[in-house]
Amino acid sequence: MEKKDGIKIVTIGGGSSYTPELIEGFIKRIKELPVREIWLVDIEEGKEKLEIVGNLAKRMVEKAGIDCKVYLTLDRREAIKDADFVTTQFRVGLLDARIKDERIPFENGLLGQETNGAGGMFKAFRTIPVILDIVKDIKELAPNAWLINFTNPAGIVTEAVLNYGNFEKVVGLCNIPVHTQMDCASLYEKDISEFKFQFAGLNHFVWYKVWDKKGNELTADLWDKRQDKENLGVKNIVSINYDYDQIKNLGMLPCDYHRYYYLQDEMLKEGLKSYRENGTRGEIVKKVEAELFELYKDVNLKEKPKQLEKRGGAYYSDAACELISAIYNDKGIIMAVNTRNKGAITDLPYNSAVEISSYITASGPKPITFGKFPNAGQRGYIQLMKAMEELTVEAAVTGNYYTALQAFTTNPLVPGTTIGRKVLNELLDAHEKYLPQFKDYYENREKYQNGGK
Repeated sequence: MEKKDGIKIVTIGGGSSYTPELIEGFIKRIKELPVREIWLVDIEEGKEKLEIVGNLAKRMVEKAGIDCKVYLTLDRREAIKDADFVTTQFRVGLLDARIKDERIPFENGLLGQETNGAGGMFKAFRTIPVILDIVKDIKELAPNAWLINFTNPAGIVTEAVLNYGNFEKVVGLCNIPVHTQMDCASLYEKDISEFKFQFAGLNHFVWYKVWDKKGNELTADLWDKRQDKENLGVKNIVSINYDYDQIKNLGMLPCDYHRYYYLQDEMLKEGLKSYRENGTRGEIVKKVEAELFELYKDVNLKEKPKQLEKRGGAYYSDAACELISAIYNDKGIIMAVNTRNKGAITDLPYNSAVEISSYITASGPKPITFGKFPNAGQRGYIQLMKAMEELTVEAAVTGNYYTALQAFTTNPLVPGTTIGRKVLNELLDAHEKYLPQFKDYYENREKYQNGGK
């Protein structure tokens, strides 16, 4: 992209507890990424948090002594105008919506999880209309800007922006590949730069291989080293061991989220136990966030607190800063991102969004050709998951009840139409405020709840 003396970055969802990590990432890269304006944007319901975290951001920038101004606003269009990069990290309905996404499936004996299963689809239903509105604003007010999305479910959101927003300058980012690489480096007691990784799949459904700098494949050896290591992985996924031989047979290693699929019975049992004893993960996160924001209020705090790492998404913000710098500086480094497939994974449609190792250039990600998955089980599973994603996006855009039901019954974590329809209806009822596209359902609720009769 065209170099400037100073660049403008907009963060939508600026009142997020993750924002200090984002600010820290920009500060430490200021020599290569001349950020002169950071606009933190939120909505009226998030105003208090925006002011708290925004004031901390200002203190961090002041302490760093860099030439950068931090602006706080509820006016998204004002912020986006002439931006160079727009980052998105918002949650429609706030944490209370997440709690419903998790609680309602659990109450019906299904997995209650933020980005997988029924809850993940509903997060997409609420998020996609908003992200498409943001894309319209970018096209009008900052047509040269890049959209860097970390809002979950990141892959489904990227799919929507590419194929319904008709916007190519979007990159979806997830912290799971970041954690995966950090875990590998820690097991070998080496720096991440000593390894080469190849990721291929979908967001939260990605597999990988790894080599050392001499080109020796370490995938099988790493699998041995990972066994019984409960301290590995992200904080929000319980570390139950995979079936050793099943994964060995794949020839690629799964991400943490594959546990919800390969270990469905065990993860559901553990999830239900935790829900009954501790409530939903969303309720736990709400308490963590409350503690973080109390820390953020301290006028003497001028750096990212260590406690932020308790959140499941730790480190994604720093990865986002590196991604932005790589685009701005045409670095050509390799990162695992969500981008258009373009034939890199031959088992998936050309135009679909995939999560894949890519060279990051000034013109965006260049996916590294992967080809076909080595195992028919992977191919079948990922094609099913991509079909579910496509149906989820279509339902989010159209508000068609039966498309949503098809998405539910295609999802491996929803066992059949009868329970799928029940949970779909209960989640629609719970989230009515945030789902205006499902107007026909709300106006004819009885018909849909009686099976269309």
